[in-house]
Amino acid sequence: MRNSISALLIASVLGVSGVASAATTSTSFSVTATVLKTCSATSANLAFGSYTPGAGALTGSTAVNVKCTNGTTFTVALNAGTTTGGTIAQRLMANGSNTLQYNLYTTSSYTTIFGDGTGGSSPQNGTGTGLGSAVAVNVYGQLPDNATNQNAVPGIYSDTITATVTY
Repeated sequence: MRNSISALLIASVLGVSGVASAATTSTSFSVTATVLKTCSATSANLAFGSYTPGAGALTGSTAVNVKCTNGTTFTVALNAGTTTGGTIAQRLMANGSNTLQYNLYTTSSYTTIFGDGTGGSSPQNGTGTGLGSAVAVNVYGQLPDNATNQNAVPGIYSDTITATVTY
């Protein structure tokens, strides 16, 4: 019996018992991410078609399609084009050294020149709706049937416009 009491006493001192007791502790941590503003743009060509001098002005349209992160505000500006002598106020298409006048506008009423904010022109603003959906910024073109264009040499004329999206 003395051995049994001694065994119980030793077990008690060493912390051995038939009932196990569990302890826990915890911590917490943050999970973060930053969504950056981003935009991309695409566009299609604007083709006026065939111009017959004296038969009236030609019009056409295209769009600069802008995809930006949701809620991102942006501005689309158009340059003067690549034809020598062209300006935002009077854009030119070229066929060699020959030119044909045209311009780009913000609406189909052809009253406000679509540009970069210089020379009375106006850029266009928008707000992104997410990268899965493009916001179409319309561009309206007009080739006037004026005296200068009525004296144009027959041929194929072209120009290249750069649309810059700032966000």
